[in-house]
Amino acid sequence: MRRESEPERADRNFVELLQGARVAVTGVQVLFAFLLTVPFSPGFAQLSLADRWLFYVALVSAAVASICYIAPTAQHRVLFRQGRKETLVRRSNLYGILGALALAVSMTTATMLVIDYLFGPTLAWGTAAVIAVLALWTWFGQPALNRSDDQDSSGGNAVPSPSSGGDAVSSSRDD
Repeated sequence: MRRESEPERADRNFVELLQGARVAVTGVQVLFAFLLTVPFSPGFAQLSLADRWLFYVALVSAAVASICYIAPTAQHRVLFRQGRKETLVRRSNLYGILGALALAVSMTTATMLVIDYLFGPTLAWGTAAVIAVLALWTWFGQPALNRSDDQDSSGGNAVPSPSSGGDAVSSSRDD
């Protein structure tokens, strides 16, 4: 089997990043669109100042998540055929992480706002804490542990390949 070149790997990595972003961007855009309509509903005027600030954080963080998830595609159009795919891959990965953080904030605060409106602040804070911890653990904590496990077990030089039955492959990691 032929090894892929650096440009081929950058192309593959960029496609993989865009595929991952497509999953998240749909949810972000639905949440953002919903949040944009909320102030125009009759019950919005009844929100406390604290709930309005929760809404503000949910709305702005959804906008930031949308920007981060859309940025790689927009930048690809601007940088098309400029030979900067590796830079675009690294930057897109960062935007994906920032987008996920912003999405976690938006989901947490939007959930907290609704729970506070329905049941009061005690349940809202508890639910928000669970949502935030769950998002941070599943999206960042668990993968971070897997990264450190791989580096510890392989000395940072090789990673088991799922298709090779656990045989080590080169250390040139790209995902």
